[in-house]
Amino acid sequence: MTATGGTTRRGARRATPTLEAVAARAGVGRGTVSRVINGSPRVSERTRAIVEQAVAELGYVPNRAARALAAGSSDAIALVVPEPETRLFAEPYFSDVIRGVGAELADTDMQLLLTLIRTPKERKRFADYLAAHRVDGVLLVSVHADDPLPDLLEEIEMPAVLSGRRSARETVAYVDSDNVDGARQAVAHLHSRGRRAVATITGPLDMYVAQCRLGGYREGLAAAGHAPDDLLVATADFTEEGGRRAMRELLDRRPGLDAVFAASDVMAAGARQVLRESGRRVPDDVALVGFDDSAVARHMDPPLTSVRQPIEEMGRTMARVLLQEIEERTADRPQVVLPTQLTERESS
Repeated sequence: MTATGGTTRRGARRATPTLEAVAARAGVGRGTVSRVINGSPRVSERTRAIVEQAVAELGYVPNRAARALAAGSSDAIALVVPEPETRLFAEPYFSDVIRGVGAELADTDMQLLLTLIRTPKERKRFADYLAAHRVDGVLLVSVHADDPLPDLLEEIEMPAVLSGRRSARETVAYVDSDNVDGARQAVAHLHSRGRRAVATITGPLDMYVAQCRLGGYREGLAAAGHAPDDLLVATADFTEEGGRRAMRELLDRRPGLDAVFAASDVMAAGARQVLRESGRRVPDDVALVGFDDSAVARHMDPPLTSVRQPIEEMGRTMARVLLQEIEERTADRPQVVLPTQLTERESS
């Protein structure tokens, strides 16, 4: 005791260093520190050495129970699909992306949180969740031009990777396929089969992927010496019902069309139903080509010629790029574009 009534505590305890303190000292994310502590192989030797040095300097002792109780979950990645559940479960694209992401994360300590965003309220709730940094990174699938989430992710400096992109000027890291060239291949194939009135069913044109596939269709027409005809273009929404509506529209406008390039296999399946109902034989009267080369294409009657994009590999690459972002925390924003290839079957 002192004369003034103040107190001094002999051997006062120092504050216990936290995982966040180690991350700050090392200049990396808390997920990277966790992976080093847990012996994950998905950390570079240089980063591992920096983290181990910070651990030693601070005297940090891992405490799994304390970490589990800490505010905000650690070692978690959110896979966000801003679409209704009907699309998630109906379209093979989403399941293939999820399969690829899951395969890449299988040997890591990361949990995968699947999040559907269908309403403004759900978007706001998820934005609050992100702002609290309760996940280490975000994978965003099915990107629309007006989606505010990518900008929010940048604003709060949350590591993120998009499946596709919002525009040619995308600033967030992304993994995409060569949609323009894939559509070009489809149209070139149809012209090589002697088709001259080639129509297209596009995806929603507020999505860059749909714009690219429409652009590739038009480039394919130009390469074959054909002028574009707006009456041979019908816009849909990547759903089977959208494909049906668009096919009816095209037949009303141009009943003599002899080929259709649908910007997804699911829309091609809808178009196939309408063609059959109208008495058009595939491919005798109307040749049909899709995009994705999914299970839908293989199971159609007749089997569908389709542009293959490596969807599962896209999921794997997205996860790999995100893990690198979480680990390194650099200003680099990787932009990966994977090739597409036409798979020929009986529909064309």
